[in-house]
Amino acid sequence: MASSERSKVEVKGFEAKYYDELMWLITLGQYHGLIRRSVRDTGVSAGHHVIEFGCGTGIAASEFVKIIGPNGRYVGVDISPIMLEKAKKKVGDLPNVAFLSLRAEEELPFHDEFDIAYTSFVFHGFEQPDRMALLKNAWEALRSGGKMCIFDYASFDIEKSNPIVKYFITKVECPLAAEFVMSDLGEMFRDAGFTNYSEKLYAHGYLRLACGEKP
Repeated sequence: MASSERSKVEVKGFEAKYYDELMWLITLGQYHGLIRRSVRDTGVSAGHHVIEFGCGTGIAASEFVKIIGPNGRYVGVDISPIMLEKAKKKVGDLPNVAFLSLRAEEELPFHDEFDIAYTSFVFHGFEQPDRMALLKNAWEALRSGGKMCIFDYASFDIEKSNPIVKYFITKVECPLAAEFVMSDLGEMFRDAGFTNYSEKLYAHGYLRLACGEKP
């Protein structure tokens, strides 16, 4: 399913080629560190099997691969050829790592095989039906006891937020971002069947790592 006109999930051209540099500038140099922290906070450990929806240029993948080691497994899913190529170069040619050109919101060929499902700064860019489709894919891919973790914007009052944050959400981001900030992510997790929902906040409460467990 192609993304809607309101979405910026499909990163192409200049933005795809220089994605890391742009995110570094936008976050004043904090982007890579925030991603690495969120990866560690998922609870991933050596030997775990991990799937990432919207793996981008492989920043999170690099951290996951370090932690899971040779006995673990990592699968990254993305739709941008440019970003997938960057991810492959960043992580290297490893037998337990695969990068696949697939849409995260469409049916995927994974069932009961991963310990961690993860996505960062992707979920907010989907229309609501596609968000739920992604959560369904995570549910299908995870083993019982596995965790789905979303690193993305937190819930906050845009009008009362930091002026820079307000400008970014309302003028730079896609319209779906503002809707996401005001939505109930915990309810989405519960509707998808996940339990033990939790949130950890970052960046003065403007970002969060939201996780739920597959019973």
